[in-house]
Amino acid sequence: MEVILSSLENTRDLQTILNILCILNELLTLGGGRRVGVFVSKGGTAILLQLLVQSGKEASPSEELMLQTHSLLAKVGPKDRKFGIKARLNGALNVTVNLLKQNLQNYKLLLPCLQVLRVYSSNSVNAVSLGKSGVVELMFKVIGPYSKKNTTLLKYVLRSSITQMSICMYCTLITFQFVIYFFSQRYWFKVLTSMDDVVDESDDNEDTEIDTENDTENEEDEKDHKGQNDDIETDINKLRPRQILTRPFEELRVFERFFKEFSEDFQVKGLSSKSTSPSSADTSKPHRPIIIPTSRSTAGPWSETSKNKPQRPERADPPRPLKDAPVDLDSISVTKAPESKLELELVQGLSCGGEGPQEEGGEQAVLEVPDTAALLPLHDPDLYLEMVKGTHSVPGYTDVAYPDYFGHVAPNFREPIIERVYGVQRTKIFQDIERLIHPGDILDKVVYDLDFCPVIDDGECLKFNSQFESGNLRKAIQVRKFEYDLVLNSDINSNHYHQWFYFEVSSMRVGVPYRFNIINCEKSNSQFNYGMQVLKYSVQEAISGSPRWIRTGSDICYYKNHFSRSSIAAGGQKGKSYYTMTFTVTFQHKDDVCYFAYHYPYTFSTLKMHLQKLRALCTPQVYYRQEQLCETLGGNGCPLLTITAMPESASSDHVCQFRNRPVVFLSARVHPGETNASWVMKGTLEFLVSSSPLAQSLRESYIFKIIPMLNPDGVINGNHRCSLSGEDLNRQWLNPSTELHPTIYYAKSLLQYLTAIGRTPLVFCDYHGHSRKKNVFMYGCSIKETVWQTNVSASSCDLQEDLGYRTLPKLLSQLAPAFSLASCSFVVERSKESTARVVVWREIGVQRSYTMESTLCGCDQGKYKGLQIGTRELEEMGSQFCIALLRLRRLTSPLELRYHQTHLLDMDSDLIESRCNITCPTTYVMEEDEPAFLEEVDYSAESEEENELGLDPAHLDPNSDPELNHQDSLT
Repeated sequence: MEVILSSLENTRDLQTILNILCILNELLTLGGGRRVGVFVSKGGTAILLQLLVQSGKEASPSEELMLQTHSLLAKVGPKDRKFGIKARLNGALNVTVNLLKQNLQNYKLLLPCLQVLRVYSSNSVNAVSLGKSGVVELMFKVIGPYSKKNTTLLKYVLRSSITQMSICMYCTLITFQFVIYFFSQRYWFKVLTSMDDVVDESDDNEDTEIDTENDTENEEDEKDHKGQNDDIETDINKLRPRQILTRPFEELRVFERFFKEFSEDFQVKGLSSKSTSPSSADTSKPHRPIIIPTSRSTAGPWSETSKNKPQRPERADPPRPLKDAPVDLDSISVTKAPESKLELELVQGLSCGGEGPQEEGGEQAVLEVPDTAALLPLHDPDLYLEMVKGTHSVPGYTDVAYPDYFGHVAPNFREPIIERVYGVQRTKIFQDIERLIHPGDILDKVVYDLDFCPVIDDGECLKFNSQFESGNLRKAIQVRKFEYDLVLNSDINSNHYHQWFYFEVSSMRVGVPYRFNIINCEKSNSQFNYGMQVLKYSVQEAISGSPRWIRTGSDICYYKNHFSRSSIAAGGQKGKSYYTMTFTVTFQHKDDVCYFAYHYPYTFSTLKMHLQKLRALCTPQVYYRQEQLCETLGGNGCPLLTITAMPESASSDHVCQFRNRPVVFLSARVHPGETNASWVMKGTLEFLVSSSPLAQSLRESYIFKIIPMLNPDGVINGNHRCSLSGEDLNRQWLNPSTELHPTIYYAKSLLQYLTAIGRTPLVFCDYHGHSRKKNVFMYGCSIKETVWQTNVSASSCDLQEDLGYRTLPKLLSQLAPAFSLASCSFVVERSKESTARVVVWREIGVQRSYTMESTLCGCDQGKYKGLQIGTRELEEMGSQFCIALLRLRRLTSPLELRYHQTHLLDMDSDLIESRCNITCPTTYVMEEDEPAFLEEVDYSAESEEENELGLDPAHLDPNSDPELNHQDSLT
């Protein structure tokens, strides 16, 4: 097989190629699936795709060559899990589509093209791309002539056109432009084509309503894609950064408009601290493709089985009473009270055009909001409401959550990492088992359903709500009088990533312990098992002068439950289970409204408010420019900030120094559920525009290009990891799409432009959050440490590299009490090849390219050891990062070069000493930017975590608790 593939790859003679393809066709036909598997493992798929693309570039490609190539791809594609990704990256999709357009009447070539097209479309991203390329219209053109005479051809047309929801979505957009919920694919096919006879005839041959779950390539394959350089960890040549301009400069020149500071002369306008943002009518504003995302997935044991699922009704009902509802944008007025307090009046029924009913006492519901302007200089409730009105969400939220309106003041007390009560997990599991033994004692009443609201309220249960920005709760089920099972939404256009939650609870009883069980968690372990608590916000406490999120909950644990995940939601693996995160809360106030969240919420509207307030606080010494980088799929602008110091004067020397400052590129919040990244970014931004001497010195040292939120759509709609395209944007940096991943495409383009003009950034850092490790730490990139970790033999000359990549982490370990140098890793894993950190290092040539991870839990070292992390500590981390950058600039300046070299020698010694401790294995942990969780797992022997760490499940007791094992050892 290797000889044949080598010959095929190196041969240029057409006849020889055809002969080799014929031989391969016979071998694969006779050899069955095993031989096809060998063919795929030897790289045969890539060779065929390259041959297809090369042939497609010819003016008149050989019909026989195209026929043989597509016939082979139709056999190989279903056996190659990465086929759809490889085809897209090689550009084979357009070749097949163009060939299809040119041969609509050529049945001999049409059939293999349709077969390959079907395999292409099994990848959800390819399906969207094909739909946009006009494939659906092509299918309709094929169906007409062949509907009565060729059922084989018709079968592949139907499969290619209606088995993918993404293509169905595109079809509906052609006619209706806006569809939220989908009926069956067959229904839309009938509506759009009016070809009932074709569908009925196809039913005689094969059922056209194919199960999308079994027919679609798992989306995890997209995130688990290692790229074409599968040996990046072991091949030094592929690992080594390659600063090559992959795009022509003329194409990159359009991004010059984002770098006005490089051409600013300050002669005409004078020295102004605030540059004007581009107007909404700016002709350079990128075009936004029309994409309407689908509703969230219902995969799981709680999903509805009815095909005729009713649509969610429009919210035309008047707002509920104050204690039961968030703020409604269309039914509030804010006035200033004489006592320097704000009064928020909920005017009942205003959104319906009437004055609305009043309370029993004849007065409207009035909420007094404390004036926290002195404590929260960047928070303004009135301004926040204005920002919300310009935020576009998929459901069209009209409510504002009270915590986002009031704001959050960090508590002045410490919140320690809690210790789990002895035997709590055993008790929780036994209570769950009792449900199965005594089902008659279980209420099993749905009290909140996002898809079928309003739910009937009988006054005997809690009220839930999550229909506000960043909210996430799909369903609440009352299982006992004071116990509720909660189901989280998956990310939009995805069927997994159930982790972020943010919802409202009301109508509670005071002094009664309520148990909440989030039953569709996916990760095999969580910091909830190691002292982390959920966050709660009380409206009553906010009214009394304490608007703040606090850690809360007792009897918290995280364990595997009996609900099975579908194979498509589990990465193609069968038999995987969901996990339960359970906690107990006792409410302290009557008529309270409380909010619970996975971590401190930070909405897109909050960011817009903070940026506007920051702009107003800038002094004349600050050069601050805000502009729109691009528009997202959901129609929201992605802000880009430029911050530096104004030149001392308009003289040529000062302006030249201003233009030639090194660039630092920062970004955050590519993963919506990692809200701590936004709080760190807030600390960075506040420090950068402050009037302190250190801040001024920092601004004089660098030009900062900052994208504070890379995934606004995901943040707005309550996603945990993905954008509206259903993809992890931090896995799209290798080849981002301007239509599907606009923020990543434009961010990478800015970096490519900087490289093209010789202004490669000195530092690139992407702020993230980490769900399974404590402290704050960094991931960087090093050839030397990667080679050592993989135990690859290499000569000393191959391993020579500048150790400057360790300078910034070491400085942070000296400055920031929450930062842990021991937790940092500089290994480049092939599973992270398409992340921002690695792509910026390898392609852009930024040596100091980092991902900075902040814990969601707390710290186990330093000043904050034993404490859960809060917004004060996160913002402090952001400001300390700025101070570290200032010290880095001093270390890298020519005047202190000698000291810097000595500093690097010291770090080299530290690196050699810690060489034996470098352990960062490539593992599969839901494709997060994190290594395997290495803390001792003390609760479940059959979790994926033990399997990843090489533990033998046969020697462990399923669903065990350490207390049980302790008792067994005593007996």
